[in-house]
Amino acid sequence: MQTSYPLRQQWLGNLRGDLLSGAVVALALIPEAIAFSLIAGVDPKVGLYAAFSIAVITAIAGGRPGMISAATGAMALVMVDLVRDHGLQYLFAASILAGLLQVVAGMFKLGSLMRFVSRSVITGFVNALAILIFLAQMPELLGRGPAVYVVCAAALAIIYLLPRLTRAVPSPLVAIAVLTAVVIGFGIDVRTVGDMGQLPDSLPHFFIPDVPLTWDTLRILLPVSATLAVVGLLESMMTLQIVEDITETPSERNRECVGQGLANTVTGFLGGMAGCAMIGQSVINVTSGGRGRLSCLVAGVLLLVLVVYGSDLVRQIPMAALVAVMIMVSIGTFSWRSLRDLRTHPRSSSAVMLLTVVVTVATHDLAKGVLSGVLLSALFFARKVGHMLDVQREEAGDAQVYRVRGQLFFASAGQLGAAFDYQHVAPKVQIDLRDAHLWDLTAVAALERAQEKLAAHGAQVTVMGLNAASQTLVEQVGGRGGGH
Repeated sequence: MQTSYPLRQQWLGNLRGDLLSGAVVALALIPEAIAFSLIAGVDPKVGLYAAFSIAVITAIAGGRPGMISAATGAMALVMVDLVRDHGLQYLFAASILAGLLQVVAGMFKLGSLMRFVSRSVITGFVNALAILIFLAQMPELLGRGPAVYVVCAAALAIIYLLPRLTRAVPSPLVAIAVLTAVVIGFGIDVRTVGDMGQLPDSLPHFFIPDVPLTWDTLRILLPVSATLAVVGLLESMMTLQIVEDITETPSERNRECVGQGLANTVTGFLGGMAGCAMIGQSVINVTSGGRGRLSCLVAGVLLLVLVVYGSDLVRQIPMAALVAVMIMVSIGTFSWRSLRDLRTHPRSSSAVMLLTVVVTVATHDLAKGVLSGVLLSALFFARKVGHMLDVQREEAGDAQVYRVRGQLFFASAGQLGAAFDYQHVAPKVQIDLRDAHLWDLTAVAALERAQEKLAAHGAQVTVMGLNAASQTLVEQVGGRGGGH
């Protein structure tokens, strides 16, 4: 799908909304980028530099205006073993290679493969992410003392009540600003952004990762980079679909693949870790009024300015206020309607959705959850299509005509073989395939076996009505499919 909006509108069509929402996202990105750095086992500045670089580059080169990309937890988990076993320089090199693989994926238009992901999988993905976002906030709340609960509750009150009075300013931004002022003014002892790690005190600079250029290095990097590329594109394409649904605007999927790849490649040269689209921050952005590319650019640039030049203030932001913003995101992200739909939707669709949720939450791995959902969807689809084959037998004097209607492939091939009466075989048998289509080798083999069994019982077998594609398949595998 191509974006139909002119470039000027993508950048300046929502100036005020993009500036304000970008500011909200920038503040919410800081603790997450630090947390993801800690997950990967690297210095906080690695995640912060990545958040800046990826957000800015995808704002310019990406295919989804309004979507926020930065360092993410899903990508950080992939990097843990690499950093532990080989060091930080290999992480930078893996990020560069992952980005190049994503650029290639975009050039080969692999972004269009999203059409094979069912709505049930997407719903399960969204619900699982909402649950994971909520659970990720618990360590900042549980056991932190009553002051934390009060600050978080006050922030949630502002977030949900302020829009009833005015929508001139995003309520999450107001909540963060007000609670930061209260905590500083009253000297409330709560955990702040500064407690999460040391903020960088300089701008990122370009350098080449210090790794040997050998086949052994490639052997180490390629599996990790390929996983990063797949997980990053998968999460980005899923998030893109969600932003599309919320904003009711189109996206360019293959351009987004290239944009994500360029961002990760450049980020590796700037001392950052690979990242991808962030559903939580993207939802914050669009619900705060962000729609254009400027919102993502502002988020990235403001984040860097804040952590480098305004670190004294940023480090005093209470984590409880940012937790409240993320709780708002998790509540808004979860598809509450899907719970009601469990009673009305087909059981197969509900099973796919629930499996995606369970696997994703249990493993904290988005790729495994989505892959599980896609595989189960494929099994249900194959089973359904496999039952859509119909074989009717007609007697015509000393001949029998078997009229086959439907799709012949691995799931329905057995049904074809069982449709023939091998105990009462006429001298002549016609197999009419005018209303059928052969899709794979299993279908061809099933047809050949049926011909052989009928011939073994003395019948003269004629296959008729093969369409051109089915005939070509039969000829390619050396079958005896007969003529049209």
